[in-house]
Amino acid sequence: MSEKSLTNKNLVIIGGTTGLGLSAAKAFIESGANVIVVGRNKESATEAKSILGNKAQAILGNAVEPYTAIRAIEDCISKFGSFDGLYHVAGGSGRKIGDGPLHELTLDGWNKTIELNLTSLMLSNQAAINQFLKQETSGAILNMSSVLGYSPSPQYFSTHAYAAAKSAVIGFTKSIAAYYAKNNIRVNVIAPALVETPMAQRAAEDETILSFIKTKQPLDGGRIGHPSDLDGLAVYFMSDHSKFTTGQVVSVDGGWSVSEGQI
Repeated sequence: MSEKSLTNKNLVIIGGTTGLGLSAAKAFIESGANVIVVGRNKESATEAKSILGNKAQAILGNAVEPYTAIRAIEDCISKFGSFDGLYHVAGGSGRKIGDGPLHELTLDGWNKTIELNLTSLMLSNQAAINQFLKQETSGAILNMSSVLGYSPSPQYFSTHAYAAAKSAVIGFTKSIAAYYAKNNIRVNVIAPALVETPMAQRAAEDETILSFIKTKQPLDGGRIGHPSDLDGLAVYFMSDHSKFTTGQVVSVDGGWSVSEGQI
């Protein structure tokens, strides 16, 4: 790919002020794009704007609220002149709100985890699709799943609502990719394993889990992933290099899905 493969692309990242989303925003800008990043926290939004510079705008918004993605897309068009793609990163663990093994899972934990990881994504994808149809243009949507959506790890990562939501992201993405292919709208999925983000703090500070990860994610010495490990693929999916690719799920997992892992 050329270094500026996103030149003239104006993109929205839902969940773009920290972690995976912020890393992607930096890569998109380096590849020539302008970006709108959306986050829930005022401090992280301010910091993101400072980091990203004048080719970005950071706005506050909760991804589970119906108008958040719509407003971000409107801001993208207003500030940069067009809307070309959406990357949905927002989501997270429901462990602290009642997610866990099924016999311990609370209804509130289930509902909130699904809302955080699946409903928010549906809303952003819907907003993007509606805008592409209104514009009568092609477009790209990239969604965030997880290896836990199809490759469970019961000893250390037993959050069943989260796994259900991330599995549903794959089914949802393939379904809308099939439906809107005739409109030249591409919809794809990245499925990472354990990556060093604020959500992964519990695992990153647990020596037992780190020892497990060394064999479960054996690539590059056996380590937790870095946000930047996903950036090249994200740039590809948002660029015209992927113009003949839709409905695909690509794992960036250090070997997780093909490794047994030693407990």
